[in-house]
Amino acid sequence: MGAMNKLRQNTGVILWILVLSFGIIWTLQDSDVFSAMNQTTRNVATVNGTPVQNEDYQRILKRQRQRFQQQLGGDMNPQMESRVREQAYNQVINQELLQQEMERLGISVTDSEVEEMVFGENPHPVIRRQFADSTGQINYQLLQNMASNPEARTQWIKLEEFLRRQRRQQKMSSLVQSTIQVSEADIEDHYRRQNASASAQYVGLRYARVPDDSITVTESDLRNYYDNNREDYKREKTVTLQYATTSKEATAEDSSGIAGDLNDLRTDFRATENDSLFLLNNASDQDFSREYRTPDQMSARIADSVYAAPEPGRIVGPVFGGGQAHLLKIRGTRPAENDFLHARHILLETNQADPEQAGRLQAIRDSVESGAASFAELARRYSDDGSASDGGDLGWFARGSMVDAFEEAAFGAEPGSLVGPIRSEFGYHLIRVEARAEQAVRVTDLAYNLSPSQATLSDKESQLGDLAYFAEEEGGFAEEAQRLGLSVEEVQVETDQSSVPGIGQSAALSQFLESASDGAISDVIELSNKFVVAEVTNVTPEGYRSFSEVKAQIRPQVELQKKRAVQTRRMERALAQNSFDALPEVLNTERRTQSDITYSTSTVPGLGQEPQFVGTVFGLDEGETSGVVAGANAAFVVQTTQKTSPPPLTDQKRQQLLKQLLKQRRQQVSSDWIAALKEDASIEDNRTRLR
Repeated sequence: MGAMNKLRQNTGVILWILVLSFGIIWTLQDSDVFSAMNQTTRNVATVNGTPVQNEDYQRILKRQRQRFQQQLGGDMNPQMESRVREQAYNQVINQELLQQEMERLGISVTDSEVEEMVFGENPHPVIRRQFADSTGQINYQLLQNMASNPEARTQWIKLEEFLRRQRRQQKMSSLVQSTIQVSEADIEDHYRRQNASASAQYVGLRYARVPDDSITVTESDLRNYYDNNREDYKREKTVTLQYATTSKEATAEDSSGIAGDLNDLRTDFRATENDSLFLLNNASDQDFSREYRTPDQMSARIADSVYAAPEPGRIVGPVFGGGQAHLLKIRGTRPAENDFLHARHILLETNQADPEQAGRLQAIRDSVESGAASFAELARRYSDDGSASDGGDLGWFARGSMVDAFEEAAFGAEPGSLVGPIRSEFGYHLIRVEARAEQAVRVTDLAYNLSPSQATLSDKESQLGDLAYFAEEEGGFAEEAQRLGLSVEEVQVETDQSSVPGIGQSAALSQFLESASDGAISDVIELSNKFVVAEVTNVTPEGYRSFSEVKAQIRPQVELQKKRAVQTRRMERALAQNSFDALPEVLNTERRTQSDITYSTSTVPGLGQEPQFVGTVFGLDEGETSGVVAGANAAFVVQTTQKTSPPPLTDQKRQQLLKQLLKQRRQQVSSDWIAALKEDASIEDNRTRLR
């Protein structure tokens, strides 16, 4: 009984311990203390011989997915998933590199430091969050109960490990950033560059004005340029691959299924009085709207269907348009502020009266009226307008949007009638009026995206899976693709390229290419809009592109060098013998003036993009003239006419810039430091082995 009484007396404390234990568990889970459950223990990578556990990678990946989905407010497409996987992989590698560097430098955390983080005057934020009472003060009695409670021992150890790791990383960060300083001169210089301005006048000679036939480029010139700039032609590992894709577009069967789903809802849609709730309950991909719309504000197919009989209460559809299937309810109509037409036309271009063209168009009209050919067919065959490929379809348009002669004829005709030939400033038109509208309508749009079904996606993926399997088993990637009705494209890429032409960005494909050898065939890779499978047909190791490969690229650079030398020498001779003011006449060019020059000015009239121009202007005193500057596009001489200094820095602005510059430099130093660790490390990526 004594034990039971004591237990009842301490129930409040025990409950607090349980609540705090669960709170700390949740906090530590968010802080990556606990490993992901039920994950394989195989290594996702090795860093300098040390294995990186797959469970650590999966834990980070799970957290990255959650954050990404919270930001997007929905599911990720395959490319986003690939990007998140790459971010998680980089993070787990960076953590291992950081751990190894801390070991190498002997950075450690003592028990007394951990104790100070818990019970000291300035405890860690996780302690403040979990053990604060209603006044915001830390309840040290509860904290002590937690520390000494055997039932909470496991959670307490996890908490200590978390705090120790946090403190250790803080020490490492402080060490890396200890040399970062921002001086008064740095702040002043940054402020000046942000706010200073100047005016200048200048004379320039563009290199492009030198005729090509006035210079000579020899084989020796090209070879010398290649030898002196060989690093510019350094080549990463290059892979030639052929690939096949299948689109993830919805099939006719998918569209039919979606239309069937909409038809099943027709009766309930007509009967419902709460359209907004109906769209919500049936997961419409279009939101409810009370706005009145005119036909030119809808897709042509929807407008055609609605305005065929714009009667309130009528259910329209299913109609396909804009990548969706629509079932629409007309809720109301009102007079529009304008008249609207849907029309087609055939245009025979001419800028003057041309009886022959008018006669041709009359013959086309006769063919339409006799039924020998459709208007759309003849428009595609004969019309000179951009709408020809759409059978002459101009869609819906308002009165006042076409040229006068065309508009007068079209709006004066009845739907279904032919008008023309009509002559306008563009030529002769034959017009077919499809429909007319004078009302605005309010519709409720129950719409579903035309997405492929899971069965369609599986079929598309399986088709490429068959290609990969048979090509690997029997060879003949292109032949096998042809047998399956797939087209094959070929492309050459460097393995560090972020995007593959014709395919796009794919971390999975980039990862495959990094380690692929001749004849390797990828897994089926899913992108947001297609599946792809690729075969490597050739691998060129890292090195330098040969002179013969780049010779054609080098020639324009050598020509530019020679033209630069011509214009620079010409201007130097002129400046040596004349004043700045005389240069325009001597060189048969003009003097230009530029005001409001800042450090961010990138383009200069008459010179183009000239990075050296701004530096030269601000490097001169007012009234001072530069020497000849051989810029990127022109040789020029500049005279600074005015320099405006910004007002003195206030203490508030100074502190703001100090924080800004410190933050920028810390981020840059941290990024450069981890990049340097990666550069020096031996990293083996094992992700492909875990599939």
